[in-house]
Amino acid sequence: MIQGTGSDVGKSLIVAGLARLYARRGLRVRPFKPQNMSNNAAVTIDGGEIGRAQALQARAAGVAPSVHMNPVLLKPQSETGSQVVVQGRMVGTARAREYQDWKPRLLAAVVESFGRLQAESDLVLVEGAGSASEVNLRRGDIANMGFARATGTPVVLLGDIDRGGVIASIVGTKAVIDPEDAAMVRGFLVNRFRGDPSLFSDGMGLIAARTGWEALGLIPHFPDAARLPAEDVLGLKGAGRTGPTLPGAKVVAVPVLPRIANFDDLDPLRAEPGVSVVLVDPGRPIPPEADLVLLPGSKTTIPDLAFLRAQGWDIDILAHRRRGGRVLGLCGGYQMLGTSLSDPQGIEGPPGTVAGLGLLDVATVMTGEKRLAAASGVSLPDETPFTGYEMHVGETGGPDAARPLLRLADGRPDGAVSADGLVCGTYVHGLFAGEAQRALWLGRLGAAPGPEAYEAVIEGVLDRLADHLEAHVACERLLALAG
Repeated sequence: MIQGTGSDVGKSLIVAGLARLYARRGLRVRPFKPQNMSNNAAVTIDGGEIGRAQALQARAAGVAPSVHMNPVLLKPQSETGSQVVVQGRMVGTARAREYQDWKPRLLAAVVESFGRLQAESDLVLVEGAGSASEVNLRRGDIANMGFARATGTPVVLLGDIDRGGVIASIVGTKAVIDPEDAAMVRGFLVNRFRGDPSLFSDGMGLIAARTGWEALGLIPHFPDAARLPAEDVLGLKGAGRTGPTLPGAKVVAVPVLPRIANFDDLDPLRAEPGVSVVLVDPGRPIPPEADLVLLPGSKTTIPDLAFLRAQGWDIDILAHRRRGGRVLGLCGGYQMLGTSLSDPQGIEGPPGTVAGLGLLDVATVMTGEKRLAAASGVSLPDETPFTGYEMHVGETGGPDAARPLLRLADGRPDGAVSADGLVCGTYVHGLFAGEAQRALWLGRLGAAPGPEAYEAVIEGVLDRLADHLEAHVACERLLALAG
């Protein structure tokens, strides 16, 4: 089990790299994260949802993602409350303090899922959550030491030297956690080192001496990590303008909403040399030079629409539209583009109806049933193929839906297009990952696709990551510690 001294120290990345490394050796590898908190989710082959990071780790291991790889997924809906997904299905919502009382009941599902993966594999690579030193949350814990102790899983602690204070963070973890928890830790890794590694050899020795834990590797910074899908919104913070910026690159502007979801939809565009993706942070205007304004998915569409208006982004989007600019809404962003959004059951908050942006003549009604399914078909009227997935609540219809953007493989229409074709919306995520669809959209913007296929880029990065870890981590020792 890879636990961290804090959030965003690289746990997800290290598990993905180790999964590819050991799978290449012929081992049957499965990734596992007992509890994840993220609105960046993936649909699994068994019809549920898990954290996007576990789907990437499954890909690295060469297996299809399963709900058992992330049995508890928390999808934040506010600063203090989250939707709770257990083994792929939503079971309710809980405020942070209430959730502490849920955790002992959820441990059984976590242990069951872990047992299923053990039975079908040679090696399970477990990712912890947040920090191993959050002793205030230790009671009933299912994400870190509580899980490790319940299942007898040995732990390796990961620290991040790039943020500073890595000696204190690792030694401090040993100082504050329960001695029986500390006994589960077999060694430590230090991630994101820059410069001459000999300069930190004394640091590694000091940590080992102070903790009694074995030094298992000093991992240099891996720049290509930025090309892999981010686990959660931390990967977008302060990102500003991203992607290559060739002369004449087309600008795709994306307002960063508080509960932005499935934002890995943007990754294939960010990888294109002819596209500059501008992530518009709160307090900043949508750039007037944007060629496309893309409204992303949202976990709480109605509150995020209110936030969008509070930032004045609605005014910017309408001005962009008057200038003849293109607008695309994905899932929650599609719902925002309509004339109204109704939530009669209070799924996202108090029951009620609000006005949408009015750029598509459609209306959405939130429903209690969530659609989770792989999707494929063709876009209209060009009959260009696509693959992706659906993950949404709500039904959308109206005059512009009579001009659907997509036709699914089962014959169902999806999405809507304005009369002049410049405003579109769809419920399908992952639209840009396919080469044909991405080329189609780049053509609409007047850009040409880059030389590399996106899926090949991801595979190449995972292979290089595995090589990187093989060179800097005591991989044989890790296997021995895993038993």
